[in-house]
Amino acid sequence: MKKVRWGILSTAKIGREKVIPGMQASAFCDIAAIASRNIEDAQAVANKLGISKAYGSYEALLDDQDIDAVYIPLPNQLHVPWALKALEANKHVLCEKPIGLTAAEAQQLLKAVGQKLHLKVMEAFMYRFHPQWQYAKEMVMEGKIGDLKTIQSFFSYYNDDPNNIRNQKEAGGGGLMDIGCYCISLSRFIFDKEPARVMGKVEYDKNFGVDQMASGVLDFGFGTSTFTCSTQLTPFQRVNILGTTVGIEIEIPFNAPTDAPTKVWVHSKQGKKEIIFDIANQYTLQGDLFSQAILNDTPVPTPLEDAVNNMKAIEAIFESSDKGRWIELG
Repeated sequence: MKKVRWGILSTAKIGREKVIPGMQASAFCDIAAIASRNIEDAQAVANKLGISKAYGSYEALLDDQDIDAVYIPLPNQLHVPWALKALEANKHVLCEKPIGLTAAEAQQLLKAVGQKLHLKVMEAFMYRFHPQWQYAKEMVMEGKIGDLKTIQSFFSYYNDDPNNIRNQKEAGGGGLMDIGCYCISLSRFIFDKEPARVMGKVEYDKNFGVDQMASGVLDFGFGTSTFTCSTQLTPFQRVNILGTTVGIEIEIPFNAPTDAPTKVWVHSKQGKKEIIFDIANQYTLQGDLFSQAILNDTPVPTPLEDAVNNMKAIEAIFESSDKGRWIELG
C-alpha cells in the first residue's frame, strides 16, 4: 500500500505524545523525518519514536526531496510562515490550530494555496474525525434532534506558568486561540454555516497580557452557540447540542482518549440514552483522511476556507469584548 512520507517540523509535545504516534498507526502515513532547531533534540525524539531521519533545522527537512508532506506543531506565530515555506518546497501541509494569528494571515496562506493547486493544506482540527462527532453531525444533518436551536460548550485547564508558550502574548498565546478556537469551530461544524454576528467578553491576565477566560455568543440566525474557555480554571470540557426534540451531550468532546471508549448521552422525552463508541484515535483518523486526499488528489476533509472563517470569528470575539457590542460577520 502506498503511503505519504511525512516530515515533522518541531519536537513539540503535541507531536511527540499525540499526533506522531497516532499517524504512525495510520494505514497511509509514513513518518519519515523530524526536525528541530537543535539536532540533539531531533535525534532524541527520532530514536524514541522510531523515525529514520532527524534534522537540526526546519529548512533541512524541507529540502529533503523524499518528504511529501509536513505536519507543523510550531507556536502559533510560526504556523503561516512555515506553511508558506513548505509550499515553496512543494510539500503538502497539515498545520496545527489556529491556522495563524489573524484572519489576514490565514488569507495570505489561502492565496498561496490558490497558486499551488496541486498541494493540500489543512488545519488540524482532529476532533471532527472522531466517531462521536461524526455521530453528532449525522444526527443533526438528518433532523434526528428536531430543529437545532443551541449549542453550549466549555473547555478549560489551569496553567499559570510564565514560560509556557500559551502564556506568551507575542507567540499568539491565550485561551481563545488555544482552546476557544475549538468551541467556535464545533459550532460552525454542527450548524454547517457561518455566524451572522458574535458577542464576546474577554478577561486578560494582568501579568501575561493574554486572555485567561473568554465567553462568547455566536448568532446563526435560527439558533445560537454559547461557550466559555479558560486557561486558569479547573480542567473541564463538555458540549451540549440541543434540538427541539433531542439533545446530545458529549462527555469528552476534544481530548478523546485513545485507549478507552468514549460516550455521549442522548436526551429526549423518553429519557437519557447512553451511546458508547469503540476506542478510536482521532489523530490516526485525521492522518488517514488527509493522506488519502494527497494520494487520490481529492479535496481535503476540511478546506482551508474553514480555517480562515474560524479566525474571523475569533477576531470578532476579541473586537466585541473591546467595543462592548455585537460584531457583524459578513
